[in-house]
Amino acid sequence: VQLQASGGGSVQAGGSLRLSCAASGRTYAMGWFRQAPGKEREFVAAISWRGGVTKYADSVKGRLAISRDNAKNTVYLQMNSLKPEDTAVYFCAARTTTVVSTTLSRYNYWGQGTLVTVSS
Repeated sequence: VQLQASGGGSVQAGGSLRLSCAASGRTYAMGWFRQAPGKEREFVAAISWRGGVTKYADSVKGRLAISRDNAKNTVYLQMNSLKPEDTAVYFCAARTTTVVSTTLSRYNYWGQGTLVTVSS
């Protein structure tokens, strides 16, 4: 499975962006992670195969929302009320099981990343 992330860009604090992750084939549980300069990659959000279960990092709860359209093999990350600390490269990832996970090492496939820059 190949994953293609898109939708990153530069916005001012308080702005919004929507990231997309298109998969080349069927995927199961999916997630978004991010990596800021000089920091380790961290969990952002995850969604189960049918979309009924979602998980979020505490730092993004209430501002970011993950969703998916299985007919299009695409997962989305709606990002609202963005803050400068959200600046990072965002990666989508896929598991080969239906179980949601917040653990980076449990994901089997990774996209190339898309850069989000939030200015104050």
